[in-house]
Amino acid sequence: MVTVSRILITGVAGFLGSHLADRFLSEGHTVVGVDNLIGGYLENVPSQVEFHEEDLGNFDSIRPIFQDIDIVVHSACTAYEGLSVFSPSLVVQNTTQITANVLSAAVQSKVKRFIYMSSMARYGTQAQLPFVESMTPKPQDPYGIAKYSSELLVRNISEVHGMQYVILVPHNIIGPRQKFDDPYRNVASIMTNRFLHGKQPIIYGSGKQKRCFSFIQDVVDPIYMSCFKDSALSKVINIGPDEEFITINDLALTIADILKVDCHPIYVDDRPQEVFEANCSADLARQLLGYQTKVDLRSGLTDLVNWISRQPLRDFTYHLPLEIQNDKTPKTWLQKLI
Repeated sequence: MVTVSRILITGVAGFLGSHLADRFLSEGHTVVGVDNLIGGYLENVPSQVEFHEEDLGNFDSIRPIFQDIDIVVHSACTAYEGLSVFSPSLVVQNTTQITANVLSAAVQSKVKRFIYMSSMARYGTQAQLPFVESMTPKPQDPYGIAKYSSELLVRNISEVHGMQYVILVPHNIIGPRQKFDDPYRNVASIMTNRFLHGKQPIIYGSGKQKRCFSFIQDVVDPIYMSCFKDSALSKVINIGPDEEFITINDLALTIADILKVDCHPIYVDDRPQEVFEANCSADLARQLLGYQTKVDLRSGLTDLVNWISRQPLRDFTYHLPLEIQNDKTPKTWLQKLI
């Protein structure tokens, strides 16, 4: 029996956060949300959410929001793996520091359970696939380092102060509401937006890099379960499919086929520190959280493409600073080519 709770979602205006809000509201919970709107859209926030437009970097401003909260789902982050190599200060500040702030506020307010959204960037390059939770993390870019260090903070602070915690590792989520005017992340959305502008997709390196992609609802369901199932407590759990391991080249071809357009990718230099193959085992999520891949890749991409197609066309917005600009910085960003 799930007790009706007062849930705080950080990053509630974002892609994942807004879908989580929908799910909690549909089950009768009260949802409080906080977001600074850097990476999300205000229209994503359901009207029933008690919304606070605040920056999690401002500790004194966010502390009152945590009063009388039962469960915190911390999904806010500047989730920019490739960009983090060139803007490490921005990414670490808005990943690790905000996690420390949220943890402090949660403990002070006697929050019962803390759910942390990590990233498969924690794994880096491993000797075998798929990635399993027992592997020693080897993050190889500032974003992965920031995510893994945040996990250590979650574990440390929660155990010292007696707060329950779960660390979840979602990866490569796709679906309606995903930001599609951001040149730094969301490869499927970037490709879709370029196709809709009559342009060809830009691919870094050979395009033979391989990933799995998670449809949003398949991710929301196990996250919801982690808030109430004690079997998940104190564990790191991968959330996402381990089937349909696809190259970036094939991803572009599939999106083009859905849109019924030709596909002739534009290849540019590799991005530094990019993991070539990344695939996470979902076995533990199946065992503990009842995870199932209910939406196959093509169906998920079709929903994403159809949703973007219904939105007004948006040009890409270079809204974040490039702190390091040198010969390793992608020309696509320096010259605003995407």
